Amino acid sequence: MSIFVDEHTKVVIQGLSPTGQGLYHGLRNRAYGTQVVAGTNPRRGGEIIEGIPVFATVAEAVQATGANASFIAVPPAGAPNAILEAAEAGVPFIVCITEFIPAQDEARVYSILRRNFPSVRLLGPNCPGIISPGKCNIGITSGDIALPGGPVGLVSRSGTVFYQALYELTQQGVGQTTGVGIGGDPVPGTSFIDCLQAFEADPETKAVLLIGEIGGSEEERAAEFIGAQLSKPVVAYIAGVTAPPGRRMGHAGAIISGSHGTAQAKMAALEAAGATVAMNPTEAGEKMVQIVRGLR
Repeated sequence: MSIFVDEHTKVVIQGLSPTGQGLYHGLRNRAYGTQVVAGTNPRRGGEIIEGIPVFATVAEAVQATGANASFIAVPPAGAPNAILEAAEAGVPFIVCITEFIPAQDEARVYSILRRNFPSVRLLGPNCPGIISPGKCNIGITSGDIALPGGPVGLVSRSGTVFYQALYELTQQGVGQTTGVGIGGDPVPGTSFIDCLQAFEADPETKAVLLIGEIGGSEEERAAEFIGAQLSKPVVAYIAGVTAPPGRRMGHAGAIISGSHGTAQAKMAALEAAGATVAMNPTEAGEKMVQIVRGLR
């Protein structure tokens, strides 16, 4: 099985135009086998772009096609309203890859979703998206680095290390159930714990690879969940071991303040919770391969 998306997921691309990231990645997702059924653009409603029907609004797209997932790749100024438009149209799963959305806008959208649309799941912003190998790919992940057949679920704050982890497992012949890039912004729509809960409930996911990074306390909260509620083995890697305090490294959320949010503190918490902690992405893949072989 997979979590959040599968071969039945129908995707609407918000902000579809003859050029731009939405079309580029949307066509790659479609070539992978994802059901890309519609696009939206208020200035191009009624057009067909690369075989994708375009509607003026998400509500029209949902009514006409039954879309149940949204892919948002619009600029930062328009992304918050695009997220809310999809939620108001009844789309239950929203993927937003947009970077540089102000944290205040992210917090506002997150609060509205929690209050008015509790059944809607937002993945991102500023994330690589989600891939269920062989079934569905929404976002910017290259499909050829993923391998169908499980039994590993992946969840990552870092996009780059997410790709490497998928590739490392695939090279060793270890398939994945679902790979989820939650993004590294300060206010993510989906957390580590959300994904861990879903992997725990998925009978085909036998082990989890968790990739964190410096900044914030999401990894420590994930460690508490792992220690108390997760029955499946976890391999963890934290990016940013050598990052100096007070300097942002990559993502907006990847900043150390004093002793808070350090890689060492996160690694210690995860190890205390029973996770196997790796010092680099390659080692994480190797440790996961050992665990999977032990499960067989």
